[in-house]
Amino acid sequence: MSEIASKGQLRMSFLRWAMVTVPLVLLLGLIAGRLVPAGSESAWYAALAKPAGTPPDYAFPIAWTTIYVCSGLALAMILHARGARGRGAAIALFVVQMIANMAWTTVFFGFHQIFGALVLLIVILLLVIATALAFGRIRSAAAWLLLPYMVWVSYAAVIQFQIWQLNPDGGALVPAAPATQIEL
Repeated sequence: MSEIASKGQLRMSFLRWAMVTVPLVLLLGLIAGRLVPAGSESAWYAALAKPAGTPPDYAFPIAWTTIYVCSGLALAMILHARGARGRGAAIALFVVQMIANMAWTTVFFGFHQIFGALVLLIVILLLVIATALAFGRIRSAAAWLLLPYMVWVSYAAVIQFQIWQLNPDGGALVPAAPATQIEL
C-alpha cells in the first residue's frame, strides 16, 4: 500500500501514543513520590527551616500532575513522529531526564542530601532543556509542552538552594527513611 494516511488516521495514531505515554509518565511520577515519605509525610522535611517562597503542600500534586501530563503528551508527539531525524536521541534524553527526576525524591527525602538534591535539580533542569531542544527540532509543540517543567524545576532549584543555606546540617535532623511507603 502506498496510500498516505488521512488526518483522522494520524490523529488517532497520536492519541494511541498519548493513551500509553501520559498514564505511564504519571505512574512513574507517582511511584517516585511514594518510594519514601515526602512533603508533610516526612518528619525530616517538617523539621527543616524553609524559605518564605516554599509552595504549600497542596501545590505539589497539582504542579506535578500538570507537568507529567504535558511531558507525556510531548513524548507522544515525538513517538508519533516516526522517521523524524533525531527522534531516537530525543527519546533517550527524555528517558534520562525522567530517571534523574525520579531519583530526586529519594536523594532529597530518602537520603536527606540537600546539596546533592540541589545538584541533581540543576542536572534535571539541563536535561529538560536539552530534551526540549531535541523535541523542538522534531515538533515545536512538544518542546513548548516542557516549558512548565522547566519553570517548576528552576523555581524548585531556587527554593532548594535556600533550604540548603538555611539548613547547613539539615541531613542530620531526623534519621533517613528506612523503607519505602509502597505497600504490597
